[in-house]
Amino acid sequence: MIARRLLACWYVHPARPAGGGCGLWPVVLAPLAGVFWALSAARAALYWVGLLRPVRLPVPVIVIGNITAGGTGKTPLAIWLAQTLLAAGWRPGIVSRGYGGVGGQQLVLSDSDPAQVGDEPLLLARQTGCPVWVGSRRAEAGAALLAAHPEVDVVLCDDGLQHLALARDIEIAVVDGARGVGNGHRLPWGPLREGVGRLKTVTAVVVNGPLRESLPEGVKAYVMQLQPGVLHNVCDPLLTRTVADFVMRPIHAVAGIGNPQRFFEQLTGLGLTITAHAFPDHHRFVASDLPAETVIMTSKDAVKCASFAHTNCWALAVEAEVDDALIDTILNRLKEIHYG
Repeated sequence: MIARRLLACWYVHPARPAGGGCGLWPVVLAPLAGVFWALSAARAALYWVGLLRPVRLPVPVIVIGNITAGGTGKTPLAIWLAQTLLAAGWRPGIVSRGYGGVGGQQLVLSDSDPAQVGDEPLLLARQTGCPVWVGSRRAEAGAALLAAHPEVDVVLCDDGLQHLALARDIEIAVVDGARGVGNGHRLPWGPLREGVGRLKTVTAVVVNGPLRESLPEGVKAYVMQLQPGVLHNVCDPLLTRTVADFVMRPIHAVAGIGNPQRFFEQLTGLGLTITAHAFPDHHRFVASDLPAETVIMTSKDAVKCASFAHTNCWALAVEAEVDDALIDTILNRLKEIHYG
């Protein structure tokens, strides 16, 4: 309930007037936003003056993150980037905090328990084939990764834009085109982890889907579209179906991601008739969460449901299509780093 009220304050829905659904929440949340800003600014200042020093790994580090809370499409972009770097001759590894803050450093295998390593790291390991390590201290996770895999020559950090303890060479900020930066306020009054001006300092801004609002002046954005693919059976991933197989059938759409509405709209846009079941981001599913009829979920949720899903549960695969100019920008920057 609280999360829904926060979303009502943060994001203006096209069918709802600005501020609709907020009530007295702005009065309550505005002072807390000031406290959040002061704490984050103080922490950044400690790094700025050198009292705290980021750890630099011996290989280039690319951070993929966002300036807003909630899902923006970072994981599909990270998968695309890892696969594209592999095709270009690089040998990437991936580090992530892991949902809930994994204690110590831990290797993520294709059969790891998502409750232990996190759903997104497990999906990254399965879909990229790259070594993936998780840990609450990403610099230590990166060091552990490089010690175990000395062939890795570039590290991708999934969701670490505000993790200043790890030095980075390239920063990519992902913006949800439909949500943008919401009401423009800091957490918890708004969705912003950092000010909108932060987008001017990153290497690249990637917009997921059509952009409904303008970005700060001078910010160049690269476009990303998430294209739906086949549906994999959650119990038997080798069993696939096309979207056409589910048209004219009642579907239960289940999503425990940062922006479930985007997934639901994608399904209806494909011509499916759905009953939507939204859960909190990183929700730990149990069998009773899944209706007995036909269920379609995201690939990220499927990794958590595989052990108890019934045979009529399906995961919709998506593939990121990204502006070609982005990989040119990244490869040129890596070449500059490599050759000094």
